[in-house]
Amino acid sequence: MPSSSSSVQDRSPQHELVVVANRLPVDSRTLPDGATEWVTSPGGLVTAMESVMRTVESGAWVGWAGSPGEAPDPFDADGMRLYPVRLDQSDVERYYEGYSNATLWPLYHDVIVDPEFHRGWWDSYLSANRRFAAAAAPVAAPGGTIWVHDYQLQLVPRMIRDKRNDVRIGFFNHIPFPPVELFSQLPKRNSILRGLLGADLIGFQRESDTLNFVASVRRLLGYHVDGTTISVPGIGAAPVREVQVETFPISIDSAAVSALTEDPEICERAAELRRELGDPEKVVLGVDRLDYTKGIRHRLKAWGELLDDGSIDPHDIVMIQVATPSRERVEAYRQLRDEVELTVGRINGEHAPIGRPAVSYQHHSFDRREMTALFMAADVVLVTALRDGMNLVAKEYVASRPDLQGVLVLSEFAGAADELRAAVLVNPHDIDELKAAILRSLAMPPEEQEDSMRSLRHQVMENDVQAWAHHFLERLETSQTPDSEDAPLVRLTGDRPSDPREVETALDEFTSVPRLLIASDFDGVLAPIVADRDAVQPDQEALAALRELADLPGVAVALVSGRSLEDLDSHTGMPSSVVLVGSHGAEVGALPPWMQAEVLDKSALSMTPEKEEQLETITRTLRRIARAHPGTEVETKPTAAVLHTRNATGRGSINATESALEYAMTLPDVTVTPGKEVVEFAVVHTSKGAAIDALARASAADAWLYLGDDITDESVFSQLSDHDLGLKVGGGDTAARLRIADTGAVREVLQRLLALRAAQS
Repeated sequence: MPSSSSSVQDRSPQHELVVVANRLPVDSRTLPDGATEWVTSPGGLVTAMESVMRTVESGAWVGWAGSPGEAPDPFDADGMRLYPVRLDQSDVERYYEGYSNATLWPLYHDVIVDPEFHRGWWDSYLSANRRFAAAAAPVAAPGGTIWVHDYQLQLVPRMIRDKRNDVRIGFFNHIPFPPVELFSQLPKRNSILRGLLGADLIGFQRESDTLNFVASVRRLLGYHVDGTTISVPGIGAAPVREVQVETFPISIDSAAVSALTEDPEICERAAELRRELGDPEKVVLGVDRLDYTKGIRHRLKAWGELLDDGSIDPHDIVMIQVATPSRERVEAYRQLRDEVELTVGRINGEHAPIGRPAVSYQHHSFDRREMTALFMAADVVLVTALRDGMNLVAKEYVASRPDLQGVLVLSEFAGAADELRAAVLVNPHDIDELKAAILRSLAMPPEEQEDSMRSLRHQVMENDVQAWAHHFLERLETSQTPDSEDAPLVRLTGDRPSDPREVETALDEFTSVPRLLIASDFDGVLAPIVADRDAVQPDQEALAALRELADLPGVAVALVSGRSLEDLDSHTGMPSSVVLVGSHGAEVGALPPWMQAEVLDKSALSMTPEKEEQLETITRTLRRIARAHPGTEVETKPTAAVLHTRNATGRGSINATESALEYAMTLPDVTVTPGKEVVEFAVVHTSKGAAIDALARASAADAWLYLGDDITDESVFSQLSDHDLGLKVGGGDTAARLRIADTGAVREVLQRLLALRAAQS
């Protein structure tokens, strides 16, 4: 059988901890023979997860492999199972460079540059987030933990929650979260908030970020907030969930960085760097990604003015500015590079002595050993970000100075400023204050440096990245316990149909049972899904096979649909020998005389005046939503109202569905069922699974077979016994045992069932 239709247990081992991030923790490298080698990426998150993964029996990481196009197959690396996510070139341009880095990044960093808002970027962001969620949800073990990271994936927590209510979900935002006044500018702002609130625990770098998020939820969604605990209403009759929001400042692998300073080669390299600069009295260092949030322009302006007014002598003091290339396809970053290079050129042209730069500008990356040598060589390090979630350069510098010398000038707008209070704190927007801080640092006596650095090192060495990760996961572990019984049963993943030989064997075994119930959904199974629901054309040969099956001894046949009973009857024209069940089980048609009608308990389906009034209110609200989104329609049933978005124009389908689900959170006693471009609001609780169970009992069936294609059919597939048979029509995760391709395959299955059963009669 093809691997894509194998069981989840065989194809995707279920893991105790699943990390979801934009990138995998490895980079691909092409070897001379053309083979691909995967090399561990540098970075704090990778380092943190290495220590965490050693404490779990099975860990996994879901992320993009770094190259557009088809994703590699899952593979193992560093003790983890890696699940690559596909991103096409258009996704890279629109989801990553567009919405993530030209919309969210500038907005979340206090609008230092103007964010760009493009609806097409949002569509790509939504699509990419769905892909990450679809890859992560099935690989977590029942009751396991999924930890989602950063601003690129803010919709993923809720998307996973919709699939896996049995797991704990954490989210950590590595960048700032803006004040509500700024966040309110974001189109689809409520979708972002609801996406994040799919998590059980949401973590931020700074207390101010935590408070900003809570304020946004309170003001924009109107949810109840108690301190930093948010009560999230469920959809329809789903219970209220409590989401914890807390502060977890990230750190570095402090011990590993500090240990590098004992390497003789690195110590010699630090001395060599000073010699290469002409043995200046002082070396001032800036290390940043080339990003407008890092304050590089402000820093160079201050340095240039200090040179202009003679406060520093370029013969005695040299500045090194490392600016690692970043997002060079984004226009704002290209402009920044041009400005920085022009400024450096002007400063050196006006002030550099012969043979020595006033500013040594390095526009490339350095490995960890070279960076440690730079930190050891620097007398002053300038971390003057205009806005930064944390800034780990500050902590790396501190960890690189076990000699207790050196001065850290730190922006008060970097997250690190909350912890590293012994640094020289500065407002980088105030050029005069920044200049004064630089001069103070250059003149600081060794004794004062030692006092400051000792305090800074205590903070950094005692609070490393491993402690950060373990603290987050410990807090997540104490959040509300997921109900393992809510774990969706998934027997098949992927899209490829099952092996025809396996289907044939299963049909042969099924038809040998004495008394059978054969049931099927309608739309997408017996009839292709079409834009106009009234123009649906069922497969007449499939219907004919069902009619003939119903005439065979020991065979009961039923159609179970979300359509109303009257609608289903008009489109199928089935005889009384075939039982029709409409509205997901809320309506049952005439029963054959041999079926035990008393078994079908209809007492729960009775409509009261209160329910009638509630249904009228829901219908009015859905019609109001439909009027706002052309092409959207509302269908009324005896016990439900249904919003159909299949014909909505433009983004109307997504927007109308979002409005309907938001409305659903205000209806605590209504069953809300999202399906394929449809949302049903039922004032009487029913399900296809309950209907099939009742029909099987009423017909005294020894086994039943069901054909379905939608999420509403999973309530049937999830209750399959050993003798029952479920066939999923089309792709997607399912509890069905076998998968077939389409309505044509359904016709072939029904005709084969007829032939096999007739041969036994």
